[in-house]
Amino acid sequence: MPGLDAEATPADAAATPPADSSAESGAESHAPAAPGKYDAEIDRIFGPNGPLAPAVGSFRPRQSQTEMAKAIADAIGNQGTLIAEAGTGTGKTFAYLVPALLWGGKTIISTGTKNLQDQLFSRDIPNVRQALRAPVSVALLKGRANYVCHYHLERTLQNGRLTSRDDVGHLREISRFIKMSNSGDKAELAKVPETASVWNLVTSTRENCVGQECQYYQDCFVMKARREAQQADVVVVNHHLFFADVALKEGGMAELLPSANTIVFDEAHQLPEVATLFFGTTVSTSQALELCRDVLAEGLAHARGGPDWAKVVMVVEKAARDLRLTFPEGGTRLSLPQIPPSSDFFPALEKLKEELEGMVDVLEENAERAETIEQCRGRAVELLENFKGWKQAPVKKDPKEKDKDKTNYNEFGGADAVLWVEAFSSSLQLHKTPLSIAPIFAGQRASTPRSWIFTSATLAVKSDFKHFTSQMGMTGEPARTWPSPFNYQEQGILYVPTGLPEPNTFGYTDAVVDMALPVIEAAGGRCFFLCTTIRAVNRVAERLREEFAARGLEFPLFVQGERGRTELLDSFRSAGNAVLVGSQSFWEGVDVRGEALSLVIIDKLPFAPPDDPVLAARIEVMEKKGMNGFVHHTLPEAIINLKQGAGRLIRDVDDRGVLMLCDPRVISKPYGRRIWQSLPPFRRTRVQADVIDFFKQPTPAA
Repeated sequence: MPGLDAEATPADAAATPPADSSAESGAESHAPAAPGKYDAEIDRIFGPNGPLAPAVGSFRPRQSQTEMAKAIADAIGNQGTLIAEAGTGTGKTFAYLVPALLWGGKTIISTGTKNLQDQLFSRDIPNVRQALRAPVSVALLKGRANYVCHYHLERTLQNGRLTSRDDVGHLREISRFIKMSNSGDKAELAKVPETASVWNLVTSTRENCVGQECQYYQDCFVMKARREAQQADVVVVNHHLFFADVALKEGGMAELLPSANTIVFDEAHQLPEVATLFFGTTVSTSQALELCRDVLAEGLAHARGGPDWAKVVMVVEKAARDLRLTFPEGGTRLSLPQIPPSSDFFPALEKLKEELEGMVDVLEENAERAETIEQCRGRAVELLENFKGWKQAPVKKDPKEKDKDKTNYNEFGGADAVLWVEAFSSSLQLHKTPLSIAPIFAGQRASTPRSWIFTSATLAVKSDFKHFTSQMGMTGEPARTWPSPFNYQEQGILYVPTGLPEPNTFGYTDAVVDMALPVIEAAGGRCFFLCTTIRAVNRVAERLREEFAARGLEFPLFVQGERGRTELLDSFRSAGNAVLVGSQSFWEGVDVRGEALSLVIIDKLPFAPPDDPVLAARIEVMEKKGMNGFVHHTLPEAIINLKQGAGRLIRDVDDRGVLMLCDPRVISKPYGRRIWQSLPPFRRTRVQADVIDFFKQPTPAA
């Protein structure tokens, strides 16, 4: 390893992992697995003469994929649990689809993103189903915000309150679409951007859905999707829908779960964060403003002779906006103890509750006039209860302990919770977040015997699954890892440059750009520049524009936020020599194969911000139990995120490239060794000339 600090990168850091390794309760073991009853059939299916090869043009047998499929089939056959980490290129999708379609019974497959959900439903499952000739029915189920609502579309058309020309055009397209679509899924309407504001006016929420009272109930796309999901053998959902519906017991998942024999979580590394979001509660000023909008519309439509509806909603709107203004703009995130007792927040919160109570009284007096007014009353009552519920309950203190050492957390579904606020440009959110979802999720899993499969390319830290299993309450469950089939030593280089300052110093981002420019030029563009903050994204983009112009480098530059994610990726692929600057949304779930992406630059290690109120509370609890918050939580989280970012580079057996990790702490800090050992075993260097020479080498013939 030329020019590399030997102490920071021991020999085993670059060693190729064994063909298969297993872990139980996070500890490694290598006991050979007993043959399973489905092994012979899986060998046939995944073999060179099996049915997958002719059905899928790019399919080629891989031992790790076959062994993973056997382990999943065994877990399904025994109604067991399996935590399965599969390196990039293993083919984990087919490894779980084959046993799920053949032996999984009623199966729910939950994915990390809606894009992956669509890919599974539209491409991967049809390919495998056709290859296996499996007579299974498949349904796609998304959250209600993804389906056009007949009722809200009609109301928006009648109101005619759209102010922009774009919205008017988009509404026209949606009106045409709803007459031709069988699903009503907005993903099918490419002409209207997913981020278009008009979608909020033509889709429903749990709060404003009229339900069975709706005149369009029989034609409702949400209900149609749920009926199809009830009847299907395989249902494809996403993590947000899974946990939102399980937590709310709204319908959808709450009805599907009792009949499911097998649950598969793909991109399972996202589960702790998503589950935390939905097992907590959130109430916001924007919900109050949306309620006011609907109360005014329904009041004027059905009870004009009643109260002064404009005045009824005006006082609530003012109270909601005043509450928002108690914090400055700019991403304020504070836990309840961090808010000074003298803050205007507390009286403003009481004022909003008081005005909401007045609105509830008015709605109760007029509820009989229309079903929609009654519905608004129900929403107002629920919203008021949520605002009232956001307060710290007194906790009995142990008289032997000093008050100052006793953290005052609420009991919340069997777990402690932290109360915190988050300020956005136009809304304030009040959160109550469980510090651990382990007891809540363990209770969910214990309800009915079934198979649970958790898979991702990034679940372990140096073959240790303890971080993931402890978060999910699954200590003691079998966990196994299969290495990538890629030859990382030959296909890529991990480059950590010398001479960069510490990441918290002024001008660090500029120093990173200066160091990166010769490498970008040598690579001919073809680069993802991944940053840990939006501020860094903007600064990197600004510098690269200047430098490309000054140096005459004609590399197209694409920047997160300037266009939609899908459009940016399509443009990047087609350009062939582009540079894309992005933050978190481009660290994972992005697949660019071939020469279009040959360089991934990561500005710094993706540690969570230390002022995050939930993280701070978690670390406080861990340290009171004698654990080290950095070692046991912050570092494993950063390593898993870093593995995701590094995984963007090599996506196929013919890919070549350089991973440029700019953060000097990976060399200078004692924890750097653990990071090295968790990354793919690239050839490593600290010498820029090695990287330049790598890009000068001709690409091997495919």
